[in-house]
Amino acid sequence: MFDKQRVEIEWAGRKLSFETGRMARQADAAVLAQYGDTSVLATVVAAKSVRAGIDFFPLTVNYQEKTYAAGKIPGGFFKREGRPSEKETLTSRLIDRPIRPLFVEGFKHETQVVLTVLSHDMENDPDIVALVAASAALTLSGLPFLGPIGAARVGVIDGQFVLNPMIDEMAKSDLDLVIAGTGDAVMMVESEAKELPEKQMLEAVMFGHRGFQPVINAIIKLAEKAAKEPWNFQPPDTSKYKDKVRELVEADLRKAFATPEKQKRHELVDAASAKVKKELLPADADANEQVLLASVFKGLESDVVRGDIIKTQKRIDGRDLKTVRPIVSDVHVLPRTHGSALFTRGETQAIVVATLGTGDDEQFIDALEGTRKERFMLHYNFPPYSVGETGRMGSPGRREIGHGKLAWRAVHPLMPSAEEFPYTVRLVSEITESNGSSSMATVCGSSLALMDAGVPLKRPVAGIAMGLIKEGNGFAVLSDILGDEDHLGDMDFKVAGTEKGVTALQMDIKITGITEEIMRIALEQAYAGRMHILGEMNKALSGARTELGEHAPRIETIKIPVDKIREVIGSGGSVIRDIVATSGAKVDIEDDGTVQVAASKRESIEAALARIRAITSEPEVGTIYKGKVVKIMEFGAFVNFFGKQDGLVHVSQLAQGRPERVEDVVKEGQEVYVKLLGFDDRGKVRLSMKIVDQATGQEIPRAEGEPEEVFESRPPRRDRGGDRGGRERRRG
Repeated sequence: MFDKQRVEIEWAGRKLSFETGRMARQADAAVLAQYGDTSVLATVVAAKSVRAGIDFFPLTVNYQEKTYAAGKIPGGFFKREGRPSEKETLTSRLIDRPIRPLFVEGFKHETQVVLTVLSHDMENDPDIVALVAASAALTLSGLPFLGPIGAARVGVIDGQFVLNPMIDEMAKSDLDLVIAGTGDAVMMVESEAKELPEKQMLEAVMFGHRGFQPVINAIIKLAEKAAKEPWNFQPPDTSKYKDKVRELVEADLRKAFATPEKQKRHELVDAASAKVKKELLPADADANEQVLLASVFKGLESDVVRGDIIKTQKRIDGRDLKTVRPIVSDVHVLPRTHGSALFTRGETQAIVVATLGTGDDEQFIDALEGTRKERFMLHYNFPPYSVGETGRMGSPGRREIGHGKLAWRAVHPLMPSAEEFPYTVRLVSEITESNGSSSMATVCGSSLALMDAGVPLKRPVAGIAMGLIKEGNGFAVLSDILGDEDHLGDMDFKVAGTEKGVTALQMDIKITGITEEIMRIALEQAYAGRMHILGEMNKALSGARTELGEHAPRIETIKIPVDKIREVIGSGGSVIRDIVATSGAKVDIEDDGTVQVAASKRESIEAALARIRAITSEPEVGTIYKGKVVKIMEFGAFVNFFGKQDGLVHVSQLAQGRPERVEDVVKEGQEVYVKLLGFDDRGKVRLSMKIVDQATGQEIPRAEGEPEEVFESRPPRRDRGGDRGGRERRRG
């Protein structure tokens, strides 16, 4: 019944297998990839016809994690998977980026790649398994895909490169790098690093490239057994328009791309486009003919820009290949926020705002591996006005989530630990202008906003976007690319880091890959650009402020015995709610006894800490406490002086010279100062008021040679209202 085909290899110490022919047989191709006990099903389906008038390649990649893969039931009311998580969205982008450039130019059939995690062994991250499964399915599908590609994760543990480290090993790694590419070249890199030098990052990329070659060979072997017949696809013929378009508007486009100002340049390009349509597009032209002419016009744009850069070594805005656009950095631009920065580089600008919170503000992340808390968040917003357009405003899209995560990876290695800085931190980047590399502007603005808020970053971090123009054997690496250079170029290569090393590296290639030499030149050029940007940022702020902002919460951290946690919380949370209500501070208690008390006012923190210490600490003999008289007896007064701790001030210890009646000295509810003398042989607390100045709370010094007053340890006589005798008399 099943025409099952299977290929199996040993890869980085574990078994990797590809299987086809048993599942999802109505898809154009389906492959079940298994690495260890992590299994991912990849399916590919492409529409058999092209939608009329479509001018782009409608490729959709959907990566989805099923909770049953880890033996779990989803939370929430409906108990089923809902909208994609951040991990699912980022992994979908991770797979899309290396496969999209490998489809034959001109292919516009709607294509959907679905990756479903069916089993997760908690050891092997499904993202790499999904990426190689997608490659295998596309290779078998018969679509015009110039693959296969391989992929791998690279870690650095104890100074050594590790191929596909386990999930628990990644906690010890100085690098988390995912690489994908063909047998000859690298197509995609995504990484976070702990300030590694450029040379080591390049070595990691090449190590990963060598590491996934066995995977490519395994996919080819599977294709030899089970690949479908290739589609008979022929790209549309554009020859009838090429010469006419070039003759008509080449001069106009050269003038447009010699205009530095973005909006003016786009106006000139739009005018040239309208001229082409008016002169060459027939009145009865259908949508497909319009798309064909538009693609020829776009091709001429690319030829003009790319050819001029290679020939003259000059850019659209007149810069040479290495110059970074003018930079202006401002901090504390928003008066009521905890930290803020406005970072402007050319026509790209970001307002980044830092907000400090407490443990209550930590983000709970529910993943297949389990629920964890995140105390550092970075959110990126790209409103349409930033590029002078109208558009949809709503929840963040894949691009916004991806750019925000890239900036997060760049800054995260520099963040202080919870012990050094016990705050939850949220950064929000609002892109107010965009003309190239708004994600790297977010990195620079984030660093400044954090330092403005008083977050003790280890070092400032900056980012720069590099581009590539490659024509035959000639190429040019561009520093700080414009939006048009990104759009018409061959590479988007983003590098972020400090003066010590790289913290994040992301690379996307639009051609069939780049060589080690080009990557080396790009990294060296990016280092020089990053140093320049850091120097410009230092003009605004070179390190974290020593004090938190006026409106930021203050947090004090103390440790209490674990067996006292229940007492601080109280029955049903009654005690901690009362502490919060009376002090005005937020109180957060961890399972290990760590207590964080936060408030904007110092008095609120002190009040809450005093209550907590009173509950969890033991009173010390010889210490003076402020208390309240809670009960008056014939033989003395009971004073509440330490949380719920009460003690007796015997009538002989009330005041100098023994009073006749206790009521002559104190009344119920009165606040008094008492000194803890000790405990009697039954453990009862002995207090004294007469040796403490009730006005100042200071102990009254004894005269020289005067014997120290001590409380009589024997029970009081019945006729003086002793405890038991008093009760017997009241009983009549």
